[in-house]
Amino acid sequence: MTTISHSSSSRKREFTLLHNRALVTIAAALLHNYSRSLSVAMYRIPRRTFQTFISRQQRFFSFRNNPMLKIHPAVARAVDEGHPVVALESTIVAHGMPFPENLELALEVEDILRSRDVIPATIAVKNGECRIGLDQVELTDLAKAGEEGRAQKCSTRDLPIQIAMGHSKKDTEKPSWGATTVASTMRLAHLAGISTFATGGIGGVHRNGENSMDISADLLELSHTPVIVVSAGIKSILDIGRTMEFLETHGVPTFGWQTNEFPAFFSPSSGVHCSRVDDATTISRIFSASQTLKLPHGMLVAVPNRDPAGDNVEKAIQSALLEANEKNITGQAVTPYLLKAVAEKTSGDSLRSNMALVRRNVAIAAEIAIAIAEASK
Repeated sequence: MTTISHSSSSRKREFTLLHNRALVTIAAALLHNYSRSLSVAMYRIPRRTFQTFISRQQRFFSFRNNPMLKIHPAVARAVDEGHPVVALESTIVAHGMPFPENLELALEVEDILRSRDVIPATIAVKNGECRIGLDQVELTDLAKAGEEGRAQKCSTRDLPIQIAMGHSKKDTEKPSWGATTVASTMRLAHLAGISTFATGGIGGVHRNGENSMDISADLLELSHTPVIVVSAGIKSILDIGRTMEFLETHGVPTFGWQTNEFPAFFSPSSGVHCSRVDDATTISRIFSASQTLKLPHGMLVAVPNRDPAGDNVEKAIQSALLEANEKNITGQAVTPYLLKAVAEKTSGDSLRSNMALVRRNVAIAAEIAIAIAEASK
C-alpha cells in the first residue's frame, strides 16, 4: 500500500502533478467554451466521452493531492479508471457485532462485492491515517480492536481529533483505530471519489428529539455530502416520521427500494410513506442529474429487510418501548435501555437479522455502483 503524502514527494513529482492539473483545467475550460465546436469536433471526440475523461481526471487529482488519505492501490486504480467501488463503514466491524462474527461479515460483504466485479473500500482511521480500503490483516485487527478498547467511534467531528491524536500512537505495539460512522464514512468516501456507500442502518431523530435535539450527524452529512447511502432505513427505536421530515427539510432525496413504505431496519414496515425506486439505473440517473445541477446533498436508498427473524426483533423493540415508558426512562437513557432489552428478548435473532440485512444492502449497492460506472462510460 502506498502512502499519498506531499512530504514524501520529490520536487519533480510535485511539478508533474501541477503540470497535469493545469492540463486538466485547460481541458475543462475547452470543454465548457468549445465543446459544441472546435475542441470536440476537430478531433471527432464524442462530447460525452470528453466529459467523462475530464470528470475522471479531476477526481484522480483531487484525492491524490489530499495528504490525509491513504488509499489502497486497488481502490485508487478503480476510481481512476471509473470502475465501480462501494464504500463500507468500520463502526459495524469494531462495535456493531461481537468477534468473530464481525470479521466473518466484513470479509463476506467484501467477497459479495468482488463477486460482482465491484471493488470494496472499507474505511477507517488507523493510527491517525484515514484509510480508504483495508487488507485482511487490517480487517482482522479492527474486528478485535473494539473488544480490546483500541477502537473509538469516529463521526465527522471526530476525524481531525483522531488524525491529530492517532499519530502519537504509531509506535505502540498494537494500532489504535477510529471506527467510522455513516457520517464520517460518507465524508471520506467523497474525498476519495467514491459515490456509493453500503451500511446497515443510519442514525436519525431520537424519540423526544423535538425537546432533546438529539439528532444524528448522519442526517446532516446526507444534506451536504454527495454520496448515495444504501441502508435498511433506521431502527424503530428512533422517530422515523421526524427523521423523514428532517431529511425532506434539508433537501435529501430519500427512496424505498421497490417499496413505498420506509423500512424500519429489522422490519420492512414502519407505516411511514416514502418515494419508491425500482432499479439501480433510475438511482444512477437521479444522482447524475443532481450532480449536474451541483446540488450538495447525498441520497438515501432504504432497502426492506426480508429476513424472517426481523419480525421477532421488531416485536421485541415495541415491547421494550412500552417497558421504557412504564419505567419512565427518558432522554439519553432510552436507547441503551432498548438495545439491552432487545438483545435479551431476541436470543440472537437481532444479530442474525442484522447480518442478513447488511448482505442485502451491499448487493443492492453493488448494482447501483455498476449502474453509475456504466452511465459514465
